[in-house]
Amino acid sequence: MWQVRIHAALGSLVVTVGFWLIWKELPVLLVALVGVGVAGLLAYLGPTGGAVWAWATLLLGVECLAWPFVTMVQVRMVTTEPSDQQMGEILTAVLWGLPSGVFWTTLAWGLFKRLKQEPVKRDA
Repeated sequence: MWQVRIHAALGSLVVTVGFWLIWKELPVLLVALVGVGVAGLLAYLGPTGGAVWAWATLLLGVECLAWPFVTMVQVRMVTTEPSDQQMGEILTAVLWGLPSGVFWTTLAWGLFKRLKQEPVKRDA
């Protein structure tokens, strides 16, 4: 069981860093709460280390796919007419977020597919 918790903590760290990169100006306490919540969710959903990482990569893929939309909303909240720098940030988010989101969700799909083929062994 302790191995699943370690995997959940590491997976939570990865997902939380991704969340923090999307929402740049969040308070540290809120980011820490997200990290603890994700760790609990991963430990609950994943009976094995492989399942934990499948869920973590799925969450990371969703974050990457949401990054361009979050960036557009953040720019829109600041101004009605974005500057060239803000347009560059949106372009960067689109060019990096969408392909990496497709990559991480595809990897998660493959991990889930592999988990279905293997019998589940619960750690004691």
